[in-house]
Amino acid sequence: MALMKGAMLYEGKAKKIFETADQGQVIQYFKDDATAFNAQKKGTIVEKGVVNNKVSEKLFRLLEAGGVPTHFVERLNDREMLTKKVTIVPIEVVVRNVVAGSLAKRLGLKEGVAIAPPLIEFYYKNDALGDPLVTEEHIRLMNLAEPATLAQIKDLALRIDKLLVPFFQERQMILVDFKLEFGRHKGRVILADEISPDTCRFWDQKTKESMDKDRFRKDLGKIEEAYQEVLKRVCG
Repeated sequence: MALMKGAMLYEGKAKKIFETADQGQVIQYFKDDATAFNAQKKGTIVEKGVVNNKVSEKLFRLLEAGGVPTHFVERLNDREMLTKKVTIVPIEVVVRNVVAGSLAKRLGLKEGVAIAPPLIEFYYKNDALGDPLVTEEHIRLMNLAEPATLAQIKDLALRIDKLLVPFFQERQMILVDFKLEFGRHKGRVILADEISPDTCRFWDQKTKESMDKDRFRKDLGKIEEAYQEVLKRVCG
């Protein structure tokens, strides 16, 4: 039986969320729209939504098998995924395994240097403020998450990293860093959003070439090709 898609609940930069007949589930639709620098740069990456949906499915299944709770229920088609409905914790969690991007710029560090143990950073999800970097004290001050919730999120983020790093290594990819979002579902903290070339920084193991949205950010060209290559390596 086909799942009935209801009204659109939310439209973000990369996805649309639709209600279903089940109040505890929503449909997540992946768009081809691409944005960077807090939506100052806009464009389209052909078939990006398809790639991100399929890659996210594969990675959510991998994490679930490894004991990490996620919002994933099933992939419905090329662009749509059925997920549990969550209340998003307004914090973006960035896990860094290698110095790159804003970390290198902010601290004057050399790109490409391994970080051990992995570094976790928090960013306040607020477009008007440009998603600023925040400390645990700031999170407490703004009451964005209870200390116990934050501890849970950190623990989950590190467990996710432990599962993903070797998975990508086997596919000749370096997981440089990645962004996670978490939500509450029936009182439980679970992984939400997506894990894809939009939210991860991937480098090819041999060439150190970018295989993610950095190609769009930095006008490196061959953006679609990079996304398709990630799809091929991750999903076979």
